[in-house]
Amino acid sequence: MDTLHAVRARAVTKCFGDVVALDAVDLDVTQGRIHGLVGPNGAGKTTLLGLLLGLAVADAGGLEILGMSVGRAFGVPDGVAGFVDGPGLYPSLTARQNLAALARLRGEDPRTAGVDEALDQVGLTDVADDRARGFSLGMRQRLGLAAALLTRPRLLVLDEPANGLDPAGKRHVHGVLARLAADGTAVVLSSHRMDDLEALCSEVTILATGRVVFSGPLAKLAAENRELDYRLRTSDPQAARRLAAETAGIRIVDDPGTRQDTETLVLRTLVPALDELVAAVVRSGVAVRELAPVVSPLEAAFLALTDQREEAGR
Repeated sequence: MDTLHAVRARAVTKCFGDVVALDAVDLDVTQGRIHGLVGPNGAGKTTLLGLLLGLAVADAGGLEILGMSVGRAFGVPDGVAGFVDGPGLYPSLTARQNLAALARLRGEDPRTAGVDEALDQVGLTDVADDRARGFSLGMRQRLGLAAALLTRPRLLVLDEPANGLDPAGKRHVHGVLARLAADGTAVVLSSHRMDDLEALCSEVTILATGRVVFSGPLAKLAAENRELDYRLRTSDPQAARRLAAETAGIRIVDDPGTRQDTETLVLRTLVPALDELVAAVVRSGVAVRELAPVVSPLEAAFLALTDQREEAGR
């Protein structure tokens, strides 16, 4: 196996009775990268995460994790940590006691296992002696991340880790994951939050009905994407509208009832035509105050690719 890959899956298939959860899935996860896993409900994301964590075994295909071929035995591979469907915690124990119990289960002395360091990493030092049953969803997610960090994983597998986090907590967790990747840990991250994935991930895999419809760098996904809707706000809306109408490859998209003198235009176009329009707007002396996609490139690709897959299966 190429040592640059923490995960390499080839034609991995998993069925539950007559239901095909994963259908010949290929996946490469590079060491030191955060790899996003995206798909509609029922696409097979949880099943794939379960295979990586040793909670299930594939019916067919090959799976290599951290250089080792994964056979037909259950169990978390060495160097792998994480959680699916939320972390498993002891509600009657405190945060510190939860991590200490996990250390003991692995045969380690909690005093030297890095319990306090893990709590500090995820920002739970102030509530280390509070019982987990009183934790919010976001705090439980952070405690689950601390439990995973306790093993010093080389591959971290997380299912919706930012679920329930407030903005400060999400920023804190994002920082933890970015530092882990910078230190060489591979992270596989499943989320329905496209903004989280775009902020964190350098690579994504999109699943639909158990099959991979895209896998690769985010930049490639954006480059291959079709037209997007962009929001353009300028100091002279009428001039911007006139220039947009004169620029080849741009369509002005107005919601019903939108006044033509509004400050914001919605434009449907590809990036080259948008670049041409922005240059024309600036040359005309009009200030560009805002330019952003109405829907992110990842979300637009997700909707287009998964819709296509669903239509093909009908």
